[in-house]
Amino acid sequence: MKWISTRGASPPITFIDALFAGTAPDGGLYMPERLDALPPTTVDRLRGADIVEIGTTIGAHILRDEITPQVLQPLVREALDFQIPLVRVTDRISVLELFHGPTMAFKDVGARVQARLLHHFTDGTPLTILVATSGDTGSAVAQAFHRVPDSRVVVLYPEGQVSDVQEAQMASLGDNITALAVRGTFDDCQRLVKQAFADDALRSHVWLTPANSINLGRLLPQVFYYFLLAGLSSGGGRGPVVSVPSGNFGNLTAGLIARRIGLPVARFVAATNVNDAVPDYLESGRYEPRPSIATVANAMDVGAPSNFERVQALYNSDLEALRRDIVGAAYKDAQVTAEIASVYSQHGYLLDPHSAIAWLALKDHLADDQDSQGVFLATAHPAKFREVVEPAIGRRIELPRPLADALARPRRSVSMPADYAALEEFLRAAPNFQLPTPKA
Repeated sequence: MKWISTRGASPPITFIDALFAGTAPDGGLYMPERLDALPPTTVDRLRGADIVEIGTTIGAHILRDEITPQVLQPLVREALDFQIPLVRVTDRISVLELFHGPTMAFKDVGARVQARLLHHFTDGTPLTILVATSGDTGSAVAQAFHRVPDSRVVVLYPEGQVSDVQEAQMASLGDNITALAVRGTFDDCQRLVKQAFADDALRSHVWLTPANSINLGRLLPQVFYYFLLAGLSSGGGRGPVVSVPSGNFGNLTAGLIARRIGLPVARFVAATNVNDAVPDYLESGRYEPRPSIATVANAMDVGAPSNFERVQALYNSDLEALRRDIVGAAYKDAQVTAEIASVYSQHGYLLDPHSAIAWLALKDHLADDQDSQGVFLATAHPAKFREVVEPAIGRRIELPRPLADALARPRRSVSMPADYAALEEFLRAAPNFQLPTPKA
């Protein structure tokens, strides 16, 4: 299997090379050159399987020329050592809870598997993980790589625009983790990271690897948890409608890959906040990325989602084909906070703002689709956004131990202007790393 750029102007490469490169030389994102369907018997076998069996099976299928199931299984078992329960909320709606990992956010899945893949394939040469985050990515990556030998993590986040808990999880670990508080937006952070990866002079001095979902090591493990839905069905034997809270669109991309290789899904709902470039595109046919707007669902405050390029590549930019598989929906802050209160009052289920958007979008879609069952993805523990959730429900939320511990630790973030020269200087000030030779 070779891996190709979404823009088609770079030569195909191996997964190992794509894993360490992040982006392609032509500026595109790597995708598998083909997505072969799983045998129906394999999909049937995964109904009711645990995440380790699923991850090993799906990972070995996609990476079959790169890693064996025997090597992959212990990596997956070590990375995904937490539950991912499927919980019923109403007679038609279930929720896949992805927030039971160390940082209590869905990005633990991708980050923890990626950390182990990178460590497996390197030869011990020091590696710098460079990542931009609008909230949960940074904390998940920092935790996943904390004290991993021969690696350091540099996380860029928009100063004053992440939750207290998110900042604590990124900025309090120390050791090989550095949090840079950028005086700008998430889009500024993402721009700076892209500039660093396009800077050949810098990359000859420092070995850089991205950990955002632009990196295949982060993206592909997210395909795994969609197969926890393999046992669900709707009328006529179809799979469920799946609502995905969407910011940088890596999560939805993973779902579309899962569907392409055999997971039964009736349709996806791309649920966003007012940063609604993709829902607008699905409605109007015009894709117009724009500056991000701050909302209560800050991990989704992305005006120019990087992974939408992968979505378009999957569909060869065929708008009508996209519309058949994906419907978009966007919600304002007032709707989100009101729904958090309503769902808690009516169903006794507590939502964080991102999951509330996915719930809203699914509920609205199912109102016009009476034959389907639905699942929404819950991507963060509500306590991570207590400053939004507590006023909505009128009571305090008890902090889980990992979050309380993070808040109690001193923070060590470094404030930085949204200027590439400042980032370059910071990265160059680190020890001079030799370029690596990945394992065969």
